[in-house]
Amino acid sequence: MADPQIVFEALDEAECRQLLGSRHFGRLGVVNDEGPLILPVNYVFDQGRVAIRTDPGTKLDAASLSSVAFEVDEVDEGSHTGWSVLVRGIGHEVTEALDVVSEAVRRLPVEPWAPGQKAHWIRVDPRTITGRRLRPATT
Repeated sequence: MADPQIVFEALDEAECRQLLGSRHFGRLGVVNDEGPLILPVNYVFDQGRVAIRTDPGTKLDAASLSSVAFEVDEVDEGSHTGWSVLVRGIGHEVTEALDVVSEAVRRLPVEPWAPGQKAHWIRVDPRTITGRRLRPATT
């Protein structure tokens, strides 16, 4: 049952962008031959784009030139509050791309937590950025 002390609100795009820039761990949603997948990733949000380092495999294969979703959030289970930001866009492998944007993406300080070289890069160019928050109601 919903808590009457909690308010649901949509976030504007500026706040969504600020929240994306304040974190470095999120989830990349892709679709492959077996269906939808949601995978944890480290990232940097810069110049309106999400940059991810990865190894060859599922993320790289499924995200390249495909529609993807990227989500970052924060929740407090005790108070039933938190926020979520969703990016929908196109994924691009930019590991060897020679354009100015891709070269700038590869210079970003993305620090993967998982072991491995993570020598491949995915750039997500947003089509939409939306967010929402559950917060305590003001009295």
